[in-house]
Amino acid sequence: ARLILFATLHIPGPTVLSGCAIIVRGQPRGGPPPERQINLSNVRAGALARRAAQSQPDTKDIPDEPWAFPAREFLRKKIIGKEVCFNVENKTPQGREYGMVYLGKDTSGENIAESLVAEGLATVRREGIRGNNPEQARLCDLEDQAKAARKGMWSEGSGSHTIRELKYSIENPRNFVDAMHQKPVNAIIEHVRDGSVVRALLLPDHYLVTVMLSGVKCPTFKREADGSETPESFAAEAKFFTESRLLQRDVQIILESCPNQVILGTILHPNGNITELLLKEGFARCVDWSMAVYTQGAEKLRAAERAAKERKVRIWKDYVAPTANLDQKDRQFVAKVMQVVNADSIIVKLNSGEYKPIHLSSIRPPRIEGEEKNKDKDKRFRPLYDIPYMFEAREFLRKKLIGKKVNVTVDYIRPATTGGETGNFPERTCATVTIGGINIAEALVSKGLATVIRYRQDDDQRSSHYDELLAAEARAIKNGKGLHSKKEIPIHRVADISGETQKAKQFLPFLQRAGRSEAVVEHVFSGSRLKLYMPKETCLITFLLAGIECPRTSRITASGSQVAEPFSEEATLFTKELVLQREVEVEVESMDKAGNFIGWLHVDGMNLSVALVDGALSKVHFTAERSSYNKTLQSVSPRLLGREAGRGRIWANYEEKPTEEVAALLSEEKERVAKYRAVFVTEITDELHFYAQDVETGAQLENLMETMRAEIAAQPPVEGSYVPRRGDYCIAKFADGDWYRARVDKIESHPSKIHVFYIDYGNKEVLSSTRLAPLPPAFSHKTLAAQAHEYAFAYILVPQDEDARADVVDCLVKDIHNSQCLLNVEYGTGSGCPYVTLQFNDSKDDVGLSLVKEGMVMVEVRKEKHLQKMVTEYLNSQESAKSARLNIWRYGDFRADDADEFGYSR
Repeated sequence: ARLILFATLHIPGPTVLSGCAIIVRGQPRGGPPPERQINLSNVRAGALARRAAQSQPDTKDIPDEPWAFPAREFLRKKIIGKEVCFNVENKTPQGREYGMVYLGKDTSGENIAESLVAEGLATVRREGIRGNNPEQARLCDLEDQAKAARKGMWSEGSGSHTIRELKYSIENPRNFVDAMHQKPVNAIIEHVRDGSVVRALLLPDHYLVTVMLSGVKCPTFKREADGSETPESFAAEAKFFTESRLLQRDVQIILESCPNQVILGTILHPNGNITELLLKEGFARCVDWSMAVYTQGAEKLRAAERAAKERKVRIWKDYVAPTANLDQKDRQFVAKVMQVVNADSIIVKLNSGEYKPIHLSSIRPPRIEGEEKNKDKDKRFRPLYDIPYMFEAREFLRKKLIGKKVNVTVDYIRPATTGGETGNFPERTCATVTIGGINIAEALVSKGLATVIRYRQDDDQRSSHYDELLAAEARAIKNGKGLHSKKEIPIHRVADISGETQKAKQFLPFLQRAGRSEAVVEHVFSGSRLKLYMPKETCLITFLLAGIECPRTSRITASGSQVAEPFSEEATLFTKELVLQREVEVEVESMDKAGNFIGWLHVDGMNLSVALVDGALSKVHFTAERSSYNKTLQSVSPRLLGREAGRGRIWANYEEKPTEEVAALLSEEKERVAKYRAVFVTEITDELHFYAQDVETGAQLENLMETMRAEIAAQPPVEGSYVPRRGDYCIAKFADGDWYRARVDKIESHPSKIHVFYIDYGNKEVLSSTRLAPLPPAFSHKTLAAQAHEYAFAYILVPQDEDARADVVDCLVKDIHNSQCLLNVEYGTGSGCPYVTLQFNDSKDDVGLSLVKEGMVMVEVRKEKHLQKMVTEYLNSQESAKSARLNIWRYGDFRADDADEFGYSR
C-alpha cells in the first residue's frame, strides 16, 4: 500500500518507542484524521528512556540506550511536519506494520531508514536479509560504510555521552519557575494532553515538565470510572489543533507562574503564539485565575476570544452577546454626569434629555459586614459616612465626573431580581465609563476605593476591561491603598443639624461671620430648598435660598397632603442640573424657626436665586429689598415679562404694567478695585506667604523701636528673671544684638527652647529664655499694633513639590525681600490672610504674574466674574510658559492625572 500522509513522530505516553517508528496522519476532513504507526523495516534504533510505572513501586526508571536520543532527534528534525510516503512490506498478526518511508510525495525521495543507517544511528537486522533484495543489500552497504567512517554508534567509546539524565519531577516547582525569571527556555513538546496542556522537554537540562497555557482553557477529556476517557465538545479538535502545530516542534516556553504545583506558561513558536490561535479559532476560552500571570498582553487574548465569539465558531457556536439586543447607539454613547448615586453608580443625562442610571461594570463599592453595621444600634446608620472609604470613593467620582461629559460603553444588562438572598434590584445597565481616556472604574480600584467582582468562568456579563481591573486591584493590594491599607480606617464624624433648632442657633453666628463659606450640595428638595455639606465645619445643614419665592413641590404635612404648585418640578430640575453635588459658596443671613438656614448660594460665580428668577422659575420675594442683591434681582425680573407665554413659565398669565425699561443689567459682582499701596516686604515663608509693613506707618515703628531700645539700655533686664508663657508678648534679642517686639508661640519641654514670632517683621526664631524679657507696657501692641501683616499671592497655586516650592521662595527672596513694593488686596477667604497682587516699586510689573511667565508656578482659576480679566491674563502667561517648557513645564503638562489615577507615582 502506498499513501501520501503528514507524518509526526509518535509521542510516547505509557510506552516509549524507538527512533525507528513513526506515527502518520492523513489530511483532516471533518475532524482529526486517524493515526497509523509505521515501523521502519530491517533496521533498529536504540530504545528511549522509560519512566517506572507509578503503580509499581518496585520498578525502576529505564534510561536511554546509547545513541537512542540522537537517532530520535535526527528522525524528528528530518520529517516532523513534512509530507512523506511509505510502503507497507509486512504486517504482523498483532497488527504492527513494517515498511519503508520516503521523504516527499513518492519513492524517489530520501529513504529515511537508509539515512539513519548511513549516519550510524541505526543497525541493520541482517538475520532476515535476502540477498536478492537490492534495498536490503544497500542497507548493509551503508552500515559497512558507517562502520568504516566510525559514524554515530560505530565511533570510539561506549556512547554514554548520548544518554540523557532525564528529570521526571521537580522538588520545588515554584522555586524552579521563579529561577527562570520569565525568560524564554528552549524546549521540545513531547506530548499534548489536551489543547491547552502539554508535556515539554526543557533544554539543555532535560527536565520533563507539564505546562498549562496561561490565561486559557480548552475542552478536556473526562476520565470515567472504568478508565475510559470521554471528550468534551471540541476537545479532540482542540488537541489535534495543538498537536499539528507544536508536537515535537522546537519551541520556546516562558514559565510564568506555579500556583498549586501547576506550571503555567506561554509557548512561543516562530509561526505564532498558540494561545492566541486557540482563542481566535474558538478552541479555548479565557480564564481569569491564570490570565493575571500572562506576560504577552492579556488584552490580545480577550480580543482573540471576542473575535471568535463574534464569528460564533466552535465552542462559541451558540454564543449570544450580553448586549446583542441593544442598538449601536444604545451600546456606546456620550452623556453628561448629573449625579453620583454610589461609589459604583451614577446618573447621566443623554443628548435626548433623558436621565439614565449607569452602574460601573464588575466593581463593588466599599461595604460593611453585618456585625459591624449592627454594632451600635442606637446610632442611625449612614452608609456614606459610616462605611469605611465610601465617602472617599464618592468624593473621587464627584470631583472627577459631576457636570462632565463621559464616554459610556455598555458591557451588559443585569436583569432585575426579586427576593432571595440578593434582595430586590431593578434592571441595571452596567458599563465602562471613561473620561479623557481614563477608565473611572479602574481608577477607583487602583486607589483602593472599590474591589473587583469575581465571576463564574462561564459568566460573560463582565467589564470589557476586566483584566485591567484585576491588574489595578493587584497594584492597590501591593501598595496598601484604601481598602487594602493596614493603616487606621478614616472616620467621618459629620453632624446633621438639619431641623435641630438649638444646634442651628448656636451655629448661626459662626456662619454669619464667616461670609462666604464653601459647601457641597448633597440633595435638592425643591428649587429653593437644599441640603448642604459644609466640609470645613463637617456638618450637614438645610439651606433655603433668600430673596425669592419658588413654586412648592408636593408634600405631606400634619394637615394632609399638599399638591405641587405649577412649575415646581421644572424649578427642582433646574436647580439639580445647576448645583447638585457641586462645590458652591454660601452666604448665610438668617435662619427660620425650623432650624433651616437662609442665604445666598453661588455656583461658578452665578447667584442661584438670580438664575431661578432669570429662568422664570421663581419670583422676587419682598425680603430681598434689604439685600445687596436686590438690584440684580429686580433688574432680571421685569425682563421676563416681554417674553412669549410659552417661555414665560410662572409669568405666562402676568399682565404687564408700564415700567421704566432697565438700560443695562447690573452685575451681582462689583468691579475689581485696584488700590495699590506701598509696603515693605520683611519675610517670605516656605508656604509662599509673605509678611509686609505698611510704609505709611514705618516712621512710627522706627520711633517706637528707637525709644524702646534706649529705655532698655538705660535699665537692662535681669537675665533669667522672665518666665515665658505661650501667647505672651515680650521682647527678644535677635542675632544682631538688638531687642525686638515678639510673641511666644511655643515652649518646648526643655526650658531653653522658646519659639517666638517677631510681630513687626514676620520672622520666627527659637531662643533660650535668657534672651527674652518682659515687654514694657509703653511699647505694647496696644500702643502700636503689630506691623508685620501676612499675605498670600492671588491667582497662583503653591507648588506641592518641595524642590519646586523652594525654587520659588529663593526667587522671591532675591527679588522682593527687604524691598519696597506696591500691594493690592484682590480677595479674601475668611481665614484672615488676604490674597493680594504685588508690583515691583520701580517697573510696576506684577510679581505673581512674573512667576507664572517664568514657569515657576501654576495659575489658580478663580470663578468670580469681576476677576476674570486678571485670571485670563495669568492663564495666557501660563500657556506661554508651558509652550516654552519653562521650569515646572520642562517635561510637558504634568497635570495629566493618568499615572496617579492608576496607582503609579512619578
